[in-house]
Amino acid sequence: MAFQFNFAIDGAEKLERVCKTDESLGFRDNLAVPDNKEESVRQKTQLAVPEKQQQQGMHAQKATSDIATSNQEIKEPESAEKQSCLKIAKEHSVPRDVSGVLEKKVMEVMPGLQCVSVSALEVSLPDSNRHAEDIVSNTVSSQSDLISGIYEGGLKIWECTFDLLNYLADKDMQFVDKKVLDLGCGAGLLGITALKRKAKEVHFQDYNGTVIDEVTLPNVLLNSDIEAKGDNRDPYEPGSKRCKKSSAIQGLLSRCRFFSGEWSQFSQLVQNEKYDIILTSETIYNNNYYSALHSTLAALLDRNGLIYLASKAHYFGVGGGVHLFEKFVEARNMFSVKTAKVIDEGLQRFIIEMTFKNIT
Repeated sequence: MAFQFNFAIDGAEKLERVCKTDESLGFRDNLAVPDNKEESVRQKTQLAVPEKQQQQGMHAQKATSDIATSNQEIKEPESAEKQSCLKIAKEHSVPRDVSGVLEKKVMEVMPGLQCVSVSALEVSLPDSNRHAEDIVSNTVSSQSDLISGIYEGGLKIWECTFDLLNYLADKDMQFVDKKVLDLGCGAGLLGITALKRKAKEVHFQDYNGTVIDEVTLPNVLLNSDIEAKGDNRDPYEPGSKRCKKSSAIQGLLSRCRFFSGEWSQFSQLVQNEKYDIILTSETIYNNNYYSALHSTLAALLDRNGLIYLASKAHYFGVGGGVHLFEKFVEARNMFSVKTAKVIDEGLQRFIIEMTFKNIT
């Protein structure tokens, strides 16, 4: 099966999606919850209540379990197991011979933008010995697009990414001389847009190194000649030919850096960096990650910087969403949050803007 997206990134033309059913376009609506989730919450509750109350039988246990479930909507702390399995962050180097990056890749051609075909990639990755993460096999065996601590959905292009691309196009957002972070980048479409709009520097971050090597970097290379040649190039010209070591391509790549790893680890790795703009899409689906995300944004955003975050109102199964995240942020009194756009097609979706509060 295949999908087609027709959109214009440059100018104020609105990005429009024409979509056939396709596994490469993900929807973080119904996400599987681990079978032991309810039992884990029950165990935490039993440890938290007085010993006498624990001995009052099944009715007391059910009551305290319901209280714990209600409290979980505010903040559920990460388990000790989760904290001990943080994926160490690292920077990915760009190969000297970039033509090899696109070997055996199938491309999706769109007006103004090109992408690696994720459907084709998912077929080829299990036969490759280049990556130890083995994320495709894990997702197949678990029948889930998200596996906490193993794979966080970077091979999919999630729906709200297109919402944010639309918003940037509608506002004719300029990135001239800005330092930009595409956080939880996946395919890297948001960061690529910033590059096309003359960003001074763009950093791409995703949880999985496989995503960076097999999707993000190839997508940057596929679109690296747009700035130099415009859209008059032949879109069917072989990728390896278009990605020779020209000065234009090397100049573009010199403005990019690529990272993988868990957010708290990543923020430590780049602790001296400050970003003028942080772009992120569908990264608040799991409230277990809110603390790490909030700390990362606070550590890396420039004091006068701006965050654009795209998300659904609610994510069924894992319980996150815009309203819950806004409550989390407001309780910490560090950021101001403003709703920039509401999309009412299907499940309600939001674009929100975040800036530092002027705290004296």
